[in-house]
Amino acid sequence: MIKITLPDGSVKEFAPGITPMDVAKSISEGFARNVISASFDGTTVETTTPLTTDGSLILYTWNDEGGKKAFWHSTSHVMAQVLEEMFPGIKLTLGPAISNGFYYDVDFEDQKITDADFKKIEDRVLEISRGKHEFKLRPVSKAEALELYKDNVYKTELISNLEDGTITFCDHDTFTDLCRGGHIPNTGIIKAMKIMSVAGAYWRGDEKNKQLTRVYGTSFPKQKDLTEYLELLEEAKRRDHRKLGKELELFAFSQKVGAGLPLWLPKGAALRDRLEQFLKKAQKKGGYEQVVTPHIGQKELYITSGHYAKYGADSFQPISTPAEGEEFLLKPMNCPHHCEIYNVRPWSYKDLPKRYAEFGTVYRYEQSGELHGLTRVRGFTQDDAHIFCTPEQLDEEFKKVIDLVLYVFGSLGFENFTAQISLRDKENRDKYIGTDENWEKAENAIINAAADKGLNTVVEYGEAAFYGPKLDFMVKDALGRQWQLGTIQVDYNLPERFDLTYKGSDNELHRPVMIHRAPFGSMERFIAILLEHTAGNFPLWLMPEQAIILSLSEKYEIYAKKVLDLLENHEIRALIDNRNETIGKKIRDAEMQKTPFMLIVGEEEEKNGTISIRRHGQEGKGNISVTIEEFAAIVNEEINKTLKVFTV
Repeated sequence: MIKITLPDGSVKEFAPGITPMDVAKSISEGFARNVISASFDGTTVETTTPLTTDGSLILYTWNDEGGKKAFWHSTSHVMAQVLEEMFPGIKLTLGPAISNGFYYDVDFEDQKITDADFKKIEDRVLEISRGKHEFKLRPVSKAEALELYKDNVYKTELISNLEDGTITFCDHDTFTDLCRGGHIPNTGIIKAMKIMSVAGAYWRGDEKNKQLTRVYGTSFPKQKDLTEYLELLEEAKRRDHRKLGKELELFAFSQKVGAGLPLWLPKGAALRDRLEQFLKKAQKKGGYEQVVTPHIGQKELYITSGHYAKYGADSFQPISTPAEGEEFLLKPMNCPHHCEIYNVRPWSYKDLPKRYAEFGTVYRYEQSGELHGLTRVRGFTQDDAHIFCTPEQLDEEFKKVIDLVLYVFGSLGFENFTAQISLRDKENRDKYIGTDENWEKAENAIINAAADKGLNTVVEYGEAAFYGPKLDFMVKDALGRQWQLGTIQVDYNLPERFDLTYKGSDNELHRPVMIHRAPFGSMERFIAILLEHTAGNFPLWLMPEQAIILSLSEKYEIYAKKVLDLLENHEIRALIDNRNETIGKKIRDAEMQKTPFMLIVGEEEEKNGTISIRRHGQEGKGNISVTIEEFAAIVNEEINKTLKVFTV
């Protein structure tokens, strides 16, 4: 008998040769009907794969990431079958699952796929799928594989790099493809499919190679799921931060300034400043000290930190000065500078922890094809802070940072998140610096702190920074998309590299532990995600203008100015729209700018010393008439509901 461990920790015994689907049926026939993929000891397997040794089994349904990956990869096989039927003589290359779907890279040679072909491909994919053809994985020899693909240089290249005895083909219907596995039981599960787009892609991602055609698609087990997904995409287009940023006049880009270097317009700069002041206020309560460091540093600084070895070749190149051999780099990270601030004077254990905070702008060279609005730029500002503490203080300091991150999320409406514990790769340790002992201490500190705080966590191996493990906060936005916002890292390595010390109670020198943290991460990326999450309807406390005063005619402009002055006394941000336009046009424009409150003033309002309030997005609802003091109370009550109070 073999012992199979399930995700809930239970262990079941089965005869050798049991399949994942058999295990699923032993749990529940109803559950088994929904199982579409599995993994055994961390390796993706088919639901029909015989299990012959003890191990851990995870059974995936459509609702699991592993299930979606198998579903989409399987659909890519069916699409490839259709492409070969419709375009005889093409050469298939690779067809993996990706986020929200799949693609297949194809050499169409002298043929061309167009939008007009999409519907025919989709219909044929579904026609084949209705045949409920099983996906069957079988081993083949290297010689057999090379013979089958002797006319396909791409598959031949892939096979040449594989070891004999490790090569498998996947068959379904009349189609065979080189594949390592990870499929759904049969094609009948595929009920909806759509070609999303086509694009150019170099073979193996190398621009020296031939450019292929990448066919993107997605698929679902129900037609209504596809319909909802397409509606979600349309909503995402409406919420695109690049579109909203332009409409709301927050930021811009200029080719003369340079790609990936955003220009913050007055409204955007004011928005950034409010976010900075919001966090600075909380940091001051938390005992942080504000520091400022230069935008450049000597190359040796980043050699010492290890950043140059890891990122130097792919970053902005060194800046040479008139002095022979002297080179500087645009700052890629703030942490080496903060280490040098710590090193300015000696410290005692009584002085620790030291918490240095900075809104520091850093620069990293991203390939032009990877730049995307504010989410991927070449110059960005981090809400960076570094805490230097004793090992005994680490647990408490780490938990305090978690509290700060949760305060930020709560005040900005990010309620749905998971804490990802990002650890070293289990196998490849070459990309990390530091000793195993220090890594184990750092990883255990994060795991224990997250558990004590009761966070909903997942563990991801291989996602750690090169100098230490991380706690990354994975937030779902209003559209259900997941983003990494906020990170906390434990680092035993940079204190070693920069020879950081403090004098302990034993009068000996000891190494501090370093915590890196950034609740926003990058100001640019955070604002982009916040824009799309809120569709530009920021929390009231953050809005560039909280109210706009609309006078019914020129006769009431003096009263409008009086209202503005009174609002300023109540610290309410407002402006007057005194354009020579109809009130209807002014309201429509205020709606476009997403101004929370429209304050209409006319004869009645001037006579009674009141304002008539119209709320953004409440077309058709009657306006209410209130005094300035009553309006200020409404604003303050709403702000107090959303803007949390940070407690230390």
